[in-house]
Amino acid sequence: MSILKLQGRTRAQESSSAIERMYITMRHLFNRGFYKPMGVSGETLRESLLTLRPEIYGSVADDKAELEGLLYVIDRLPRGIEECRFINLTSDEGYGNSHFKPIVPPKRRRNCYRIDDEQMNIEITRGRSEIYDILTHLTFLFIESHKIMNRVLIDEDGSVNRDWEKLEAAVNQKEGLSQSQREVALTHTASILGRTFHEISLLYSKFSLPENPDRFLKLVWSLGRMAILEAVKNEKRIITFSPVLRERLGHHIHGEIWANDIKLKLIENGLMERPLHIISANMHSVMNTLYTPYALKSELKKKKVLSIYEELSDSANGPLRNKIVKAALDKGMVFLEDKSGTNIDVQIFDTAQLEEGFSDTKFDKLEDKDKPVIIVMDYAFGEQAYETMDELLKPFNHEGTEHKMNVKSISIMGKAGILEGGKGDIMIPDAHLFEGTADNYPFRNQLKKSDLEGHGIKVVDGAMITVLGTSLQNKDILRFFHDSTWNVCGLEMEGAHYHKAIQAASRLRRSISEDVKVRYAYYASDNPLETGSTLASGGLGTSGVKPTYLITEKILEQIFNS
Repeated sequence: MSILKLQGRTRAQESSSAIERMYITMRHLFNRGFYKPMGVSGETLRESLLTLRPEIYGSVADDKAELEGLLYVIDRLPRGIEECRFINLTSDEGYGNSHFKPIVPPKRRRNCYRIDDEQMNIEITRGRSEIYDILTHLTFLFIESHKIMNRVLIDEDGSVNRDWEKLEAAVNQKEGLSQSQREVALTHTASILGRTFHEISLLYSKFSLPENPDRFLKLVWSLGRMAILEAVKNEKRIITFSPVLRERLGHHIHGEIWANDIKLKLIENGLMERPLHIISANMHSVMNTLYTPYALKSELKKKKVLSIYEELSDSANGPLRNKIVKAALDKGMVFLEDKSGTNIDVQIFDTAQLEEGFSDTKFDKLEDKDKPVIIVMDYAFGEQAYETMDELLKPFNHEGTEHKMNVKSISIMGKAGILEGGKGDIMIPDAHLFEGTADNYPFRNQLKKSDLEGHGIKVVDGAMITVLGTSLQNKDILRFFHDSTWNVCGLEMEGAHYHKAIQAASRLRRSISEDVKVRYAYYASDNPLETGSTLASGGLGTSGVKPTYLITEKILEQIFNS
């Protein structure tokens, strides 16, 4: 029994050490300014990733290709990056004013620019976490490319096998592929990837684009081609970090501009002295919860409010959404589209302009000057949470006067991985443990497990791990945290960073009240301990609607009762 426990602990320790090595290496490479991911300089990253074997990358350490992990990564990198030999990570250096068209990955808000046939520039405006995210994904992508190369390359002169020749012919065919031609190409691709025809066919359409239905074939061919050029012609892929990025990183340049825009808008609208409540959430749930009773009165007579929220979550339901947005803009909402580079939009709600408040709250009895102002900021990314919250809570000097934020509460709502439950369940933390450090942040959460129980959704509580990157987690580390006395219920990327900023502002700088109330609640987007339930297995769909709005309602109820 003790030997088994020791073996399990050792595997968790190996994985933890692999994560630590990866982040030390990434910081070293960033300071160095460039590296070759499949050369000697990238060896530590590759070895650490293969040792770690993250759940999200599935079979990365096996000979066969990892398809779901490939889809996950491709959705988070700019289109066409698999064709590029040179990848340059830059700061915001003016490309938005050039002829280059920004390429925005479907699942990551970042601007990327295809400079020429060989080079892709990726703009970094969200801090170190964004660099870690990109480098991890690229390491996976390049490992997969060399798997392809190893299966098709016959000799050192560049001779390739018949499967590769057939795939290359299909990819370079000028006319579109017929169904029979596509299936022939898929047969050869399955052989190259070490996967069955059935497995390839199931995922094929998920890679397709309207303008490029056979994108998967081109992707496999491009990855293999770049790896072959590395092996045969020594044309190494190179990742560089621009001098401007290396100089600016960590200086809060984008966060300061973002925060000052918010404070200026509050002053312009006479809201700075009012009770302020900050919520980190999405850009729809607070707005929909506040304005649905006013904007959709006729719909509420026919349908339950949850059904309406589900309809509003459907991107195809534009007219219904527009009704809510119009009502919000007419009745107290100010929308600040981000122009700072943080990619964090903001909504400011003056609740004194609401037609009606929440029932059974103190709201209606308050004078307008005492009614809350709610600032909703879109999700930050990893370490960016510290930058933005730290800058937002600082005093603001305007026309010779120092203005302090009259912050009464800060609420953080987001998606997280759960360790005991499934998608759509809710986690209520009482502490954040910062992975890879000895830092931990216990706090008094105003939201309690009992506040959210009894609504048909499982609710768990305990500590949350703030991880360095969700894509790096594996079962060994997570199971250790879950089974140990740390009592961890989930993992996310921003909690410790937010609380570090809140703690500094309230207890050290005294720029906001020490009595500021904090609320943290997460709904589960995945369970990394269950095979088939990781982030790579797909999104939440409508299963995320109910927990999102339940948490939103509880946060607003507490704000209106404060």
